[in-house]
Amino acid sequence: MLSIIMDKAYSYVFLQSNQRDKIGYIYNTAPKNYDVVILGSSRANNHFVTQMFSDKGFKAFNFGMQGSKLFESDLVLKLLLEKKNTIKNVIIDVDVTLKSEQKSDGTFIHFLPYLHSSAVVKSQFEDLDDFKSFYYIPFYRYLKYDAKIGFREMFFYSLNKKSKELDNGGFDGLKSNAEKLNEENLNFEPKANHYYEEIKKICKTNHINLIAIMTPMCENVIGKDYFKKVNKLYPEIHNYENVVIEDQYFSSCGHMNNQGARIFTARIIKDFF
Repeated sequence: MLSIIMDKAYSYVFLQSNQRDKIGYIYNTAPKNYDVVILGSSRANNHFVTQMFSDKGFKAFNFGMQGSKLFESDLVLKLLLEKKNTIKNVIIDVDVTLKSEQKSDGTFIHFLPYLHSSAVVKSQFEDLDDFKSFYYIPFYRYLKYDAKIGFREMFFYSLNKKSKELDNGGFDGLKSNAEKLNEENLNFEPKANHYYEEIKKICKTNHINLIAIMTPMCENVIGKDYFKKVNKLYPEIHNYENVVIEDQYFSSCGHMNNQGARIFTARIIKDFF
């Protein structure tokens, strides 16, 4: 009985705040009309400068999330539509995420508080090994992931305490790196991805213009033909790997700094908008 009460109390609190993270922002904010929605991993979160779209008159938000995979990007898009948002264009980073159809162990946790209130979250999670435990055992998900969605986070949700995740329209600019950039190893094969295929179908069904992009990496990359392999698999993905290459524009080999992100975003706006 205590577990049931605690589960309902925590879930109720998570359904009240839109200031803590991007999932809560989607779920607990009134529907919006977006010109541009940005999806993907940190290579979207750190590379697409939301304000530059806003300066051109576009209603935009960067929903890219650190460490996420196409499993979460697919779910973010579904959740946006479930909450009655309208979207004209989706920009999604699709490159290194094609190596796996697995969930992101660090990111999927943030969807768990909405498991009983969102049909699309429940549907997306039904094939996971822990689904029955998460769904049917009261309070189990909050205990297992206490560090992410436990008492501390629930308390901040109850206070509607704002986090930095929503600053700058969801864009997280990185600092420059004065040291030599480490190598990035791309010696693996891209694979056809169920969740990317779902994203394409959802966009087609809802008349959303999908812009799939491979974002830049520094010159110090092992296996740079990976991007050509991606284009053989999915010719529609636009390859921007070489738009920015100088080390001065990178924070790490796979992530541009704020200056590099601005150069890249300017090119994307010019080419597509």
